[in-house]
Amino acid sequence: MKPLRKAEATILEGYRVALENAKNQPIIASEMAELGYDAHKIREGEQLLADTQKVYDHKKQEDDETTQASANFKSQNQKLDELYKNHRKKAKVIFRKEPEMLKRLNLLGRIPQNYDLKMDVIRKFYSELQQDQQLQQKLETLRVTQKVIDKSIKQVKNVEDKRAEYIKEVGESQDATQQKRMAFAKIDDWMRDFYAVADIALEDQPQLMEALGKRRKS
Repeated sequence: MKPLRKAEATILEGYRVALENAKNQPIIASEMAELGYDAHKIREGEQLLADTQKVYDHKKQEDDETTQASANFKSQNQKLDELYKNHRKKAKVIFRKEPEMLKRLNLLGRIPQNYDLKMDVIRKFYSELQQDQQLQQKLETLRVTQKVIDKSIKQVKNVEDKRAEYIKEVGESQDATQQKRMAFAKIDDWMRDFYAVADIALEDQPQLMEALGKRRKS
């Protein structure tokens, strides 16, 4: 992403310089105006550039927000994993001689790697503990108290909220990407015409093309 951003930033700056010089460099301005690129036409390009810059900046902001949302989700998810693994380990010790209880609490086998399946296992584990005082009393011997269970359930909700936020940000970032592509397509098309006209307007003064960011052999 970073190399692409750098390229896009360079493109936008090149367009800005070209339009600025086409407007303010007397010879270029005069020659371009004769071919239809007068001050009004240049303002059209500047507006397209401003619109593209705005969309580009918005895309960067959405990417930053997505990155932060991803970090928040991963952090809270890891915290929940650590809590659950600790409590699961203790529950397996307490109920090691009770196969039906091991099955009821999903303590048999490994913890699923798939997020959705894992969360189903974790939700059921804490839900069963929260609703059964006998289970709570047994686990209290290893310091898995009602307070700890309630806190863990809150962490489950926290992880769900963070993931929902991350998914939302991903969607917004994808939409921003599409908007950026459309904006760049418009400004690129406009600037291609601009450079083509400039090449004709400055045919006898090729050195001035460099002021527009283009080099041409004289």
